[in-house]
Amino acid sequence: MATERTRNEDVRRLGELIADLGVAMMTTVEPDGTLRSRPMQTHVDGEFDGTLWFFTREHSTKVFDIGRDRHVNLGFACPKSEKYVSIAGKARLVQDRQRAERMWTPAYEAWFPKGLDDPELALIRVEADKGEFWDTAPGAVVHAVGYLKAKLTGESHKPADHEKVDL
Repeated sequence: MATERTRNEDVRRLGELIADLGVAMMTTVEPDGTLRSRPMQTHVDGEFDGTLWFFTREHSTKVFDIGRDRHVNLGFACPKSEKYVSIAGKARLVQDRQRAERMWTPAYEAWFPKGLDDPELALIRVEADKGEFWDTAPGAVVHAVGYLKAKLTGESHKPADHEKVDL
């Protein structure tokens, strides 16, 4: 039996999982239709409302891809803790110095040696359309009990808290 929850609770949980997982595999569509993914550090500016932010180089392949087709997917995963998130949305390039200042950390100097004054520094804004998450109770014992219960009751085993969220 599925638990009842509100959309706001699901959006809040999505935001928590994204904050915990941190790095997304951002998938864009190349000119020949090939899907291409790359790891990107994710930022939520304030409370998660379906908008995600990423630092990028203005003249990168992903920016070119987004200019042709704004549809992206963001995949987050931590197999060790059995937490997974998928976000489908639309991306666009943004120049926003104030937002970049709020999100900046010195670690970004590896990609942007001139810091916030790097002329290639830009942001990608992703507006999520749909989100989906799986948050599995940890531990082999929990899985074994769930499996045993499914076998005894004839119901299917649902090892993860899984929700789809329209954003």
